[in-house]
Amino acid sequence: MAAPRTVLVTGGAGFIGSHLVDRLLAEGHQVTIMDDLSTGKLGNLNTRATFHHIDINHPSMQEVFRRVQPDVVFHLAAQMSVSDSNRDPIKDGQINVMGTIRVLEAARRHGIEKLIFSSTGGALYGDPEFIPCDEDTPVAPISPYGLSKYAAEKYVELYHRLYNLNYTTLRYSNVYGPRQDSQGESGVTAIFSRMMLEGRQPHIFGEGNQERDYLFVGDAVDANICAIERGNCQAFNIGTGVATSVNQVFKLLKDFTGYRNEAEHRAERPGEVQKISLDCRRADRALRWTPQVKLEDGLQRTVEYFRRAARTNSR
Repeated sequence: MAAPRTVLVTGGAGFIGSHLVDRLLAEGHQVTIMDDLSTGKLGNLNTRATFHHIDINHPSMQEVFRRVQPDVVFHLAAQMSVSDSNRDPIKDGQINVMGTIRVLEAARRHGIEKLIFSSTGGALYGDPEFIPCDEDTPVAPISPYGLSKYAAEKYVELYHRLYNLNYTTLRYSNVYGPRQDSQGESGVTAIFSRMMLEGRQPHIFGEGNQERDYLFVGDAVDANICAIERGNCQAFNIGTGVATSVNQVFKLLKDFTGYRNEAEHRAERPGEVQKISLDCRRADRALRWTPQVKLEDGLQRTVEYFRRAARTNSR
C-alpha cells in the first residue's frame, strides 16, 4: 500500500474516477475531486472527498492546484465517446488535448510528485494487424477521440522531457462495471443491462461481430493504485488480452438478466474499431498488475448493480 498522499482526481465524479476516489480514500489518502459534471454525477461523489465543480479548461482550476498542493494527480477528465468525437472533433480536442495541457501546466507550476494519465488502448491502435497488441504496436486511431488521447499522451511525454514531470500513462481497454452511464451511446454492457432489465430491446450496431477487450472497473482502479509508486515515465496497456464479441456479451447478459428476446441490428457507426485486445505483459512486469475479474463475474456484478438501481428508483 502506498504511503498516504494528497491527491487530486480530475473527473472524480465519473465512472472510473469515482471508483478510484473510493479506493484512494479507503487507503488513507487525502482526496480532492475536480469535475464539471458534464458526464460525472453528483450521486457518484464520495462525501469524504473535497469536491470542486470546475471545468479543467477554466482558469480557476489553477487556484484549486494552488490551494490543494497535490502530491499526485490522477487525470481522468475527458471526452470519452467515439461517436461524439466524430460529431464534434473540435470539442473533443478542446477537452482531451487543451484540457490536458492546462492540467500539465498546473502540475508543472506546483511541483507535483507524479501525474497518472488515463488514456485509451481500445481506440489508440485502430484495427491492428495482430492481437493482442502490445505498446509497440503502431498507433493508428480511426476516430478523433483516439487521436486526441494520443496527442494528450505526447504532451505528457513532452512535459517530462522539458520539465522532468514524472508520469505514468494507462491505456485502458473497454472498461465496464457499476456506475457506467447507461443512457448514452457508449458503454455497451451498461446499456444492455439496463434495457434488458426494463424489458426493452437493445440495439447492436452492425452484425455484432466486432470484438473488444472488456476490463472490469475494479481492475482499472487497481492499475492506478499500482502506478502511484511504479511504472515511472512509461505507458502501459491495461486490459485482459481477451477479445470478446458484442454478440457474446449480449448472450451472457441475456442469461444473467433473464431477457428472452433478440437485439435489433442497426447500421455500423463510423470510427468504430472492429477487433482489439491488449497485451498487458509490460504492466505485469513493471506495475505488478494483472486483471483479477473474469468477464462473467464482472458482468454479473454489473447486472446486479443495475437491478438494485431499478428497485431503488421504483420505490
